[in-house]
Amino acid sequence: MPTLVIDSATEACSVALLDGADLVAGDWRMLGRGHAEQLVPMIAALPGQGRADRIAVAIGPGSFTGVRVGRAAARALAVAWGADLVGYPTLALVAAMARAERGALPVAVAMTGGHGEWFTQGFAADGSPSRALASLAPADAAAATQEALVAGSQAEALVAARGDGAALALWPDARAFAVLPPAALTATVDPLYGRAPDAKLPVSSVALAR
Repeated sequence: MPTLVIDSATEACSVALLDGADLVAGDWRMLGRGHAEQLVPMIAALPGQGRADRIAVAIGPGSFTGVRVGRAAARALAVAWGADLVGYPTLALVAAMARAERGALPVAVAMTGGHGEWFTQGFAADGSPSRALASLAPADAAAATQEALVAGSQAEALVAARGDGAALALWPDARAFAVLPPAALTATVDPLYGRAPDAKLPVSSVALAR
């Protein structure tokens, strides 16, 4: 099944078109910001403008804006093309990329979060989650991480803070989608923010009157 993969949940932004497990074409850019402006042109530059029977999109955790941009694009294209839509967790892809590079090993993932915190999660050698997703201060993340191999954008910092282990600096890459365990896919694309949003809905005037 042809699959369009969209990953804009972190500082990196990537897209890929796959035919089954084979990569047809893809693009990966370290943007930091500007995902909303660059994502659609990146998709349009793929063969056939990226059209596929299935669309897979990263649901986070990561940047609130990046997660929303990717989900909005995926939803719109799925409706326009009549395509199936699935989601996948950002950290699960990073863990799968680490295993593809270093072998079937347990791996911890540490990615940049908000307010100086890191998103962390542990994965077993088969790719299944072994430790729940958490957003932690760096010292707490280092203390909670037991796996020898640490992957992600904050892997080097976490290993340095812990004082031992091997670090593999990685950002999610849609082109590596084929290494993601099928069990990591979800039929819904509800956002996985990893922490509560900073902004809160205002209290309504009706509630204030009560």
